[in-house]
Amino acid sequence: MGFSLFHCRFGLSQIPKRFCALSKLRGGVRSLLRQKSAHSRHQWTALAPGREISILRQLTPEPHFSGTWERGTWGAQPWRFGNSLYDRWGHHRAGPEYPEPDLRDAAQCVAALAALHRKRWVHCDIQPAHLIMGSERTFLIDLALAQGGPVPDDVDFAYRGCLVHYEAPEIARSVLQTGFAIPTRESDIYALGASLMISATGKRHVQYPDDADRRDQRRAIADGPRQRVEIPGLLGSLLTAMMARLPRDRPTADDVSRELARVL
Repeated sequence: MGFSLFHCRFGLSQIPKRFCALSKLRGGVRSLLRQKSAHSRHQWTALAPGREISILRQLTPEPHFSGTWERGTWGAQPWRFGNSLYDRWGHHRAGPEYPEPDLRDAAQCVAALAALHRKRWVHCDIQPAHLIMGSERTFLIDLALAQGGPVPDDVDFAYRGCLVHYEAPEIARSVLQTGFAIPTRESDIYALGASLMISATGKRHVQYPDDADRRDQRRAIADGPRQRVEIPGLLGSLLTAMMARLPRDRPTADDVSRELARVL
């Protein structure tokens, strides 16, 4: 058993000793520390660890811990072992001599999102690094921005978009116009399509310079042309549908799962 620690300078001292001891007996406490000031430019990041733990407690019976410190909140959750989708598909980006992406991997990623949607939650921050391919299943991690159930007022904050490279056009447009957006299952499925595409090909769903600022990136996503999906077969056609410009034209995660199941 391991724990991923967020926004916590003294997190281990606040976790019950029996969990620390168990973790050490099972190979050590594996942790990731990210310190972000509550007085930084993005003050909401100080609340994100506590918000995520409040969501995880509604989704899984596993042990989770959270608290506060002088710079915000901290959270501890079970560590997910595996490789990110981007790393898992790295060899597909190395050259044309490599085979097409494994549809079973894609199916696991879609299944993870479908399971979350069936619980009436929207992830809101899907990206390749948040899809962890384990030995038996794929985990969808980093749910700090998720929407769908009650969140305590003292750790809640409005949705301001996510990692821009994977935003759906309607999310990018709303953030540009108002500073906020309302995420949906449709914007999740778009982000998953963009994540699968860049992991398989190394190409973004929309083209813009690497050094473009966020506003220019969002303008390109909101109004610019889509990159052509250069993946043959069923996966290519599914990604094209998942990244349809209009939300109503996109399939659901369950729809995509059924299409993949037909050939697996």
